[in-house]
Amino acid sequence: MIIPGHLLLELALAVLVASAAHGAELCGLTPTPSCGGHDYSAVFRPAERGIDFDSLPGYTRSAHYADHALIAVESRVFAGQRGWKSTLTAHLVSPARGANFAMYLAEMSDDSSAEPAKPGVERFVLVLQGEITVSHGAKNMVLGANSYVYFPPNSTDTLYSEDGAGLLVYERVYAAGGKPVFSSGDVEESALLPTGPEVFKLRKLLPQTADYDFNVHIMDFQPGEYLWVKEVHYNQHGLLLLEGKGIYRLADKWYPVQAGDAIWMAPYVPQWYAALGASPTRYVIYKDTTLDPLLG
Repeated sequence: MIIPGHLLLELALAVLVASAAHGAELCGLTPTPSCGGHDYSAVFRPAERGIDFDSLPGYTRSAHYADHALIAVESRVFAGQRGWKSTLTAHLVSPARGANFAMYLAEMSDDSSAEPAKPGVERFVLVLQGEITVSHGAKNMVLGANSYVYFPPNSTDTLYSEDGAGLLVYERVYAAGGKPVFSSGDVEESALLPTGPEVFKLRKLLPQTADYDFNVHIMDFQPGEYLWVKEVHYNQHGLLLLEGKGIYRLADKWYPVQAGDAIWMAPYVPQWYAALGASPTRYVIYKDTTLDPLLG
């Protein structure tokens, strides 16, 4: 039987409409990993099945050397912290390790809050799960997962969470001598930047001006992609793997890493990453910038 051409066209259009409707129903209004969104829940999960090593007595992937450190999920220690109400924090990087910044996770419970950072200290917050309300001057801003906020030194702004939130926090004593300003945004709305010979996708969440002495990068790799440059530089890094897994080279060590792992990189440590597995890698990384290496 030969089907007339106009009936074939109508059938094809019907299939397209049905597929679009089905896709909209599956994706809904909230982005998911399969619908263009991101899921950072692994950061606050103890481990993933299939790569669950925390049940082996005495075993850890964590490592600490003079020029780098890996803090695996099973090695975190949460405790209360002054200035953070109803919140537990786990410090992953700090000056006690030789870093020029602090990096920690904050698990905010219901009705929790954070006071401003200490005088002279700047603070960057990435919301990994839940919601926070930022009181900036006379305004209250609600920030959900995958949003970020930067508080310049001597800011009096505070943040609050009604139902709890999971945060990544970077802090450092401001050293640039400029005038950085408050800013906030959504990671996905940040511009993708050219990366030269590299294949990863790059976003920088702070302005690239001399007023800022660090930046925060979001880097995305498809499975099988890797860093083209085997980097050795004076900048320090504080990295948190948000999604995916792979192999990180630090100095002459090769580490299998997964979402939730944190890494500190000292100046001039050789560093390289390759994304493995079936899902993309995303990590967030601190990098001090615009500072004179001679003056620190």
